[in-house]
Amino acid sequence: MSDTKNDPFATHVVELADLAKALGHPARVRILEVLAQTPGCVCGDIVAQLPLAQATVSQHLKELKRVDLIQGEIAGPRTCYCLNSKTLTRAREMFTNLFTGIGCCQSEGEVHELESE
Repeated sequence: MSDTKNDPFATHVVELADLAKALGHPARVRILEVLAQTPGCVCGDIVAQLPLAQATVSQHLKELKRVDLIQGEIAGPRTCYCLNSKTLTRAREMFTNLFTGIGCCQSEGEVHELESE
């Protein structure tokens, strides 16, 4: 952990929070699902699978690309998108480490419920 007020969190903590933020919208999760179900890259078919306007989908793609979960390649007048397996693998490891570290994954049969007041 850093000692300065300008950088109070470790790099991996900031990276994980940024990934979680990027995954924090159902449209972005759906985009990842669409890309995972499609071999190769997708050019333009993403909008047809979402109940959103082209401009809105573009903004969600931009956010996923910002955190490197997807890659985009210009193919003529279109941009083709595909998953970035290296970043997805790192994200999976980071989330697994987080959840294992806080004890939620210690035992399959063990469930902790919050008591209602």
